[in-house]
Amino acid sequence: MDPVIGLDIAKGKSQVQAFLQKKDPYKKSFVFEHNVLGLHDFHRFWLEVEEITGRPPVVVFESTGHYHEPVLQFLEEHQIVYYLVNPVLSHEAKKMSLRKVKTDAIDAFRLGELYYLYDDLQPFKKKAVKIMNLRNLTRQHDALTGTYLQIKLQFQTVLDQVFPEYKTVFGSLYSPTSLRTLLHYQTPQGVREETKEKIAEVILQQGVKRSYGWALDKAHQLKEAAGRDPFKRNLYSSHVVSLTMFIQLLLQYQRHLSKLLKEIDALAEEFDEYKIIRSIPGIGGKIAATILSEIGDIDQFNHPKKLVAYAGIDPSVHESGQFKATINRITKRGSSSLRKSLYNAVQCGITKNRNPKLRAYYDKKREEGKPHKVAIIACANKLIHWIYAILKSKKAYVI
Repeated sequence: MDPVIGLDIAKGKSQVQAFLQKKDPYKKSFVFEHNVLGLHDFHRFWLEVEEITGRPPVVVFESTGHYHEPVLQFLEEHQIVYYLVNPVLSHEAKKMSLRKVKTDAIDAFRLGELYYLYDDLQPFKKKAVKIMNLRNLTRQHDALTGTYLQIKLQFQTVLDQVFPEYKTVFGSLYSPTSLRTLLHYQTPQGVREETKEKIAEVILQQGVKRSYGWALDKAHQLKEAAGRDPFKRNLYSSHVVSLTMFIQLLLQYQRHLSKLLKEIDALAEEFDEYKIIRSIPGIGGKIAATILSEIGDIDQFNHPKKLVAYAGIDPSVHESGQFKATINRITKRGSSSLRKSLYNAVQCGITKNRNPKLRAYYDKKREEGKPHKVAIIACANKLIHWIYAILKSKKAYVI
């Protein structure tokens, strides 16, 4: 006998369907809650199937974000072999039935059948806790960065209606010194009413490690900007309220992002693979940490093409009879974070010829008539093959 238990996992509960062997379901499907009592009931059922078949049943379920984590941790603690299936694979298996029926019980049934359907399913090797922590941190950083960029756009919109000339004063509009100074002088009228000496003192109080002469020069520039500004007085107090709120949010997000980056760097430094990936020109600390956390254990992939597919940059294939598609887009399946990091790594590598090999490959593709984005994806494919090779060999990239 070859027993398996299929789990259709939802928020806070799971639907269960066991098979003693292929096409031999065991008992009716049931539900257990993701708490101590529910997991205990499931384990008792698992032991029951083991006693009947004489073999420990494996468990099959699909990845569901964080909903499956209680079950996964329970299976790890009890050393139960399990298969964490890509939702794309399980979705295709569910569509094999001619009847269009969708229930949790049927989904659990299909997941159990999936075990017998695919001979090449591999038991899931749970990544080390450190790798999972690194993945959580890098994804959180990406999420916060996205929100931070949205706030910057909204901030610029309001600033254009209150004090547009302020952008010309500091080298970086979003530096802490610039933003904190703007908190004190949000309108041209406020600047015009203040002396240069007082403005210089305020600038120095923002923690900038510069001389009084530098601060006085910035105060002079700020006074000139206020004189050029088209808004002599502020008609809408609501804009000033919004400007204050956006500045405070920007400063807060900068602190959070800086703290996350420090945590990411400290954790990533504990991995030898991190240093290996960083040996590729154009790949910085954050990108290397993301690539490492998304790939995890490289031994999960026995061929570079499987890693390419995991990143979702493999070309889709569309053929039927005599027809063969000439334009094949990438599948975009797998890890979107890994795909985005590879794209950024390629952009950094070909910019200023940081990675001559990658730049030469990009130029070759462009000379073949490939559009920019197509050439970038080809470079990403080449890059991930390099990453696979150096991680397998445990040797740094050779220029």
